[in-house]
Amino acid sequence: MIEILSGTNRPNCNALRIAQLLLSAYQKLGVKANILNLQELPAEIFEPASYASKPATFLPFQQRVLHASGLHVVTPEYNGGFPGVLKIFIDMLAFPESFEGKPVAFTGEAAGLWGALRPVEQLQMIFGYRNAFVFPERVFIAGVHHKFDDAGHFNDPELLQRLQRQAAGFTRFVNRLADSGGIPS
Repeated sequence: MIEILSGTNRPNCNALRIAQLLLSAYQKLGVKANILNLQELPAEIFEPASYASKPATFLPFQQRVLHASGLHVVTPEYNGGFPGVLKIFIDMLAFPESFEGKPVAFTGEAAGLWGALRPVEQLQMIFGYRNAFVFPERVFIAGVHHKFDDAGHFNDPELLQRLQRQAAGFTRFVNRLADSGGIPS
């Protein structure tokens, strides 16, 4: 199961729209995938006491990450970085087992010209620190607000093909790691 992490809790966010495109790409490949939506995080994780004792309402999120065969992170760019809620989510996950040997792919989306290059690179450092296996093929979506028409349909066929190729490549990456015994059980 690949968990597609929509990296913000902002309502009506583009990260979730891109995550839905990726979900469709994985489904077309016959790969089991789900969207892990940070809009659904329990409010209790924002309490300072959560660092010492994780709230029970966070356990389903933790389990989904632990049991995922891979994580595909979709991150927007907020002020030159990734959203604070994504950092809190990462900090709440069990250390080191949540990302240890876990395959991870990244897709960035932003209104600006670089398509969230900075946030993806920041996340690659964090996931590398946590001993994840980082898939090298990243996709950056610049000018994301112009990639959807008024009805909400994605209108960039070349970019859609890149997302589909990324999903196919990440699937092969996850399978090769699993076949080689590289993914911890």
